[in-house]
Amino acid sequence: MIRVLIVDDHAIVRRGLRDIISDEADMTVVAEAVDGPDALAQARSCNWDVFLLDLGMPGMHGTDVLARLRREYPGKPVLIVTMHPEEEFGPRLMRAGAAGYLSKESAPEQLVNAIRQVARGEPYLSPGLVALLEKKKRSVGNTPRHAVLSERETQVLCHIANGRALSDISELMVLSPKTVSTYRYRLLVKMRMKSNVELTRYAVENKLV
Repeated sequence: MIRVLIVDDHAIVRRGLRDIISDEADMTVVAEAVDGPDALAQARSCNWDVFLLDLGMPGMHGTDVLARLRREYPGKPVLIVTMHPEEEFGPRLMRAGAAGYLSKESAPEQLVNAIRQVARGEPYLSPGLVALLEKKKRSVGNTPRHAVLSERETQVLCHIANGRALSDISELMVLSPKTVSTYRYRLLVKMRMKSNVELTRYAVENKLV
């Protein structure tokens, strides 16, 4: 039996995911969470095999939850299920340790197959993400500015774009304020920008938040 933990801040989405999973004889939902802190608390309090994680949640972003889970449960698969476009987050989150990346617009059969695949210890790549990775291999230019950022720098960018102060980002990412300031400086330099306003505008225009 594959034990699944669902994390999403929308009750309707959680219900839909639970109904899909409950229809499968070899799967069961063992817990649900509504945000990042709740997700980590549930992960520590129950036995789970696959973690379904949304990205755009209030408070603690899904990328931060993924980083925590990779540190605390390095051998367990985290499957990202989100509305964010694959081309913006898919490859980056796979590099950050996600076992798979799936759009909420995917068919229920895709979700079921993805859960089974990552539960077996195999990464799941959706057809769209496979096509994207192949395209990137063939591409020779037109790379977006944020492609040069590290995972941590990208997380800081998203937090800044969401209007969070550096002190709040420090707490959410479990980093010192000095370290967060360093990440902010690096991403400003790499993206050739001068202010949080420019960073926020860029993140919004490129659908990073």
